[in-house]
Amino acid sequence: MNPQRQTLLTSVKFHVDRIALTDREGRPVERDVVVHPGAVVILPILDDGRIVLIRNQRFAVGKQLIELPAGTLEPNEDITACAARELIEETGYEAADIQPFINYYATPGICNERMHTFIATGLKLVGQQLEPTEDIQVEPTALADVLAAIEHGKIEDAKTIATILYYCHFIRTKD
Repeated sequence: MNPQRQTLLTSVKFHVDRIALTDREGRPVERDVVVHPGAVVILPILDDGRIVLIRNQRFAVGKQLIELPAGTLEPNEDITACAARELIEETGYEAADIQPFINYYATPGICNERMHTFIATGLKLVGQQLEPTEDIQVEPTALADVLAAIEHGKIEDAKTIATILYYCHFIRTKD
């Protein structure tokens, strides 16, 4: 049986639904869920091994965060095409090769957003194509410095932390 849903808010990138459920004792309960189309996260690796990070002004937290480039899927957009588009838009780099990496839910307690990550290599600088509301600086950074920034709390973005640490633990150690 499908739970009943009521849309409370519709925005440009997501909507919020109230879902009627039943708890273990059979009592009715309601939960609000952010319904999101999904997003891509790109781990761009330059030929010299540096990681292309960005400084992104995030209004939701009121400050600039150090992150991997990422973006929301457009309706019916192919996820690999979205990753290629977002990489160019946010960093100004075009990738010769973009490979699927890992997928995860960022905040499954309140949101169904699925993050699709990619590793991008063979990077060529073609110029940023920022949206008018974006304020992003590009910072190619040595992997050791990225790890130090994570360790010392300078990188606070969960998608960046998860993707970098997964890469270092499961992929880079096999090289």
